[in-house]
Amino acid sequence: MINQTQRARGSSRDYVYDTIKSQIMNAEIAPGTKLSEKEISEKLEVSRTPVREAFLKLNEEELLGVFPQVGTIVTKIDLKLVEEGRFIRENIEKAIVREATEKISQEDLLQVETNLTLQEFSLEKGSYQRLFELDDEFHYLLYKGCGKHRTWEMIKRMNIQFDRLRLLRLSVNHDWNIIVDQHRKIFNAISAKDLIAAEQAVIEHLQLVEIEKNQLKQENAEYFV
Repeated sequence: MINQTQRARGSSRDYVYDTIKSQIMNAEIAPGTKLSEKEISEKLEVSRTPVREAFLKLNEEELLGVFPQVGTIVTKIDLKLVEEGRFIRENIEKAIVREATEKISQEDLLQVETNLTLQEFSLEKGSYQRLFELDDEFHYLLYKGCGKHRTWEMIKRMNIQFDRLRLLRLSVNHDWNIIVDQHRKIFNAISAKDLIAAEQAVIEHLQLVEIEKNQLKQENAEYFV
């Protein structure tokens, strides 16, 4: 049975982990930044134990690197890892939309359409962070509609570096309409049960950052390996 101390430590660890991960993903803590357990524990007002545990988890996800005589550093974006994550996601997601054209329910399609409406609202408000969250939810709803929850969780673990690049793209390139338009194309193809159009729309969508990655690296060289 978990005692109150263990629960408190666990919730503190999750709080530290979620806070630091969010700041790294959004580049609020820039790649290459050295992090100190002591400074983080003081800033977040927690003991050093949950900070250490959060650091270990972030290290496993390759968001932090631990280097002898140097310390704990926020990793830079590795385009090889980005491409590997994109490759896996593209190939699995093609299978997801194929299945969705055949079996997704009207109720699940309604949830996807509601998500698209919220994306359009975020465009009006100019909120790229909210748009990223809705982008993620859009894809998750397709996986959920096909009963592939665990596949989505695996994809998210594999796509951390890819997601960092997607967030960077959204923050520096304000042509967000293209993303929502691509989502609408995916939705329309699935609704029409057009397998070929759905696959093509997913490929086009997931290659958007691939097309722009060299420009992103050139303009933000300090963020990349």
